[in-house]
Amino acid sequence: MLGEPEYSMSALFAQLGLDNSDEAIETFIAEHPLQKEEELTKAHFWSDSQRAFLQEEWKRDANWVETIDELNVSLHPNA
Repeated sequence: MLGEPEYSMSALFAQLGLDNSDEAIETFIAEHPLQKEEELTKAHFWSDSQRAFLQEEWKRDANWVETIDELNVSLHPNA
């Protein structure tokens, strides 16, 4: 429906202020793998505002949570 927000990976990257092209997302994921025990929101590469957004949306179980979970799984290739 027109006007409804989009909660895709591309939209999440745009919300985080990152390049949201498919190629940039693939590159980001490839260049930022997390260890099994590393929490997504504690990763060193987030800015304070990015970290706060991810934490708040995850905690609220908001509309973004499925996409944030998808990003979390993508960044934990060895989990």
